Amino acid sequence: MNEYEQRALVEVEEWKRKLQKRSSILNRASKKAQNKINSYIPDKIQQTITEAIKQMIQATLAGSNILKKKNPALFHTLQGKDEELTKKIGQYKKVAVVEGAGTGAGGILLGLADFPLLLSIKMNFLMETATIYGYDTDKLEERIYLLYIFQLAFSSEGKRREVLEIIESWKEEKHKVAGLNWQELQQEYRDFIDFVKMLQLVPGIGAAVGAYANYNLLDQLGETARNVYRWRYFQEQEKMK
Repeated sequence: MNEYEQRALVEVEEWKRKLQKRSSILNRASKKAQNKINSYIPDKIQQTITEAIKQMIQATLAGSNILKKKNPALFHTLQGKDEELTKKIGQYKKVAVVEGAGTGAGGILLGLADFPLLLSIKMNFLMETATIYGYDTDKLEERIYLLYIFQLAFSSEGKRREVLEIIESWKEEKHKVAGLNWQELQQEYRDFIDFVKMLQLVPGIGAAVGAYANYNLLDQLGETARNVYRWRYFQEQEKMK
């Protein structure tokens, strides 16, 4: 293991410790309130929302797979992969900021369009990330893996721990690709972004809130994806010894 990889491993371990820390009292109270609200939403509506988001995500992943480079550049070292991902995170943050500011400035109607647009940006980013780290997103298991990364980035404290365990033992878990709980995925994601996205609909501040929120959401997804793929890299290097 070279010096760069040693530093990266320390960063991954620190990131994992941070993920497993107990959330603040405010965050726990907020999640409890959101769970209460969700309990009042009829199952039929929950199922409709879940199916809509599922179709949206699957369509984005399928489209991204068709448009991805046929012969992507190969990055043989972890440092090379990380540096390329840093460029991609910067590019996608800029796209997300423009999208958030544009839809936030447009009031309620354009604000509502932000949800599918931002979701598409995030999924495209994850597809490119997988390619950078050398994984074939033509495989169903790799697309499911991306969804677990997404869920890890945008979930509550309890769910994060559960998803992290799945990711850490992916070799044993990947055969369970049909077991992804779509309702949990959409509900955790909605709860995570609800408050800030409501502020985005407020006239006068919507554009600023939208740009700031989208920047931070892409930053969080980028940090999560980087550390998950680093951890996977270290696991595979260990097996090769």
